[in-house]
Amino acid sequence: MNLTIRLLFLALLSIILTNCSPESSAKDSDTQATVTTYPSDVIPFMEEWNLILGSGENVGQANRFEHQDFFYVTHDGETNWVVYKAPNSGETHGTSNNTRTELAQRKKWSPMTNAKLTATLKVANVSTTGDARVAASYAVVVGQIHSADGHENEPLKIFYKKFPGHTKGSVFWHYEINTAGDDNSGRWDYSTAVWGYDFSVVGREESTYPEEPEDGIALGEEFSYEIEVKEGIMYLKFTSEGHESKTFTKNLIVSEYTTVAAIPEQTQKLFVSIGQGGVERENAYAAEGLFFKQGAYNQTNGKSPELNKNWCSGAETYGGDIQKQYETGNYAEVWFKTASIFVSKDAVSNEGYFIKND
Repeated sequence: MNLTIRLLFLALLSIILTNCSPESSAKDSDTQATVTTYPSDVIPFMEEWNLILGSGENVGQANRFEHQDFFYVTHDGETNWVVYKAPNSGETHGTSNNTRTELAQRKKWSPMTNAKLTATLKVANVSTTGDARVAASYAVVVGQIHSADGHENEPLKIFYKKFPGHTKGSVFWHYEINTAGDDNSGRWDYSTAVWGYDFSVVGREESTYPEEPEDGIALGEEFSYEIEVKEGIMYLKFTSEGHESKTFTKNLIVSEYTTVAAIPEQTQKLFVSIGQGGVERENAYAAEGLFFKQGAYNQTNGKSPELNKNWCSGAETYGGDIQKQYETGNYAEVWFKTASIFVSKDAVSNEGYFIKND
């Protein structure tokens, strides 16, 4: 074997041994470990939505997008989850007092349309501070139907709420009236319990809490919801292992709240007492375009309860310092394992609208 061939052979052998070495394998492994799994890889329907972050940033479509402070993927055992996270204080939109990391559907649809939204999720955190007398304290909204027209009210909000010191929290849903006339200041919500309490159960003092609900849902406990609107009727289904499944229906095109006498007792106590005693238009949401929302819409904020005893929580916000809020538990965090959306073909574009609404 001549010298040139021998040198080529040794060089080739060196390359082979280097590529097969443990150090080389570790480098390959490190390279593979840096591959990002995006929320759109876990729940591949992001083209249907636009995304707002808890910082107030308008992301638009969230395909192959993540933000480690607000919207990312985490791994729990064998399952990937999409994490939505929102502090008690940050940039908000429209007339809302609250931050959100939330998807808003890009198309709107009539209540007569067949539209459906599903999710399997668990709530990882709600704010640890707030005024217990304020109904929205320690709560997060995890799914909505929102109006794109008129007063831009909300025929559906699905809440999770847990008082400090409790193991179990409550899941409940709201219907907000589509107020008659041009003045929307009299609008109000009616709350229905799924598991645990409804919105109206509050503490007697700022730091005293009601008894823990016996049939509640714990932080980290999975539950699912299914929302379907068809021919003007909203159908809701809630399921969770170890809990009774619950179903509800609500007419979205014929109101039951058209007179003062029809205002429920719950509403009299919560809303009429603070000057919100409106009545609803007879056809409710029949003439309006609706759209779905999903994510973490934090209901706890730092505004004084003197402004509104139902919605202003007086929670810790550390001057809007997001990282300090995260360090001290003053945020909402929701993990979604699965979700799906369907709307029949007559839906119309709602592009850009979501940055205006509550």
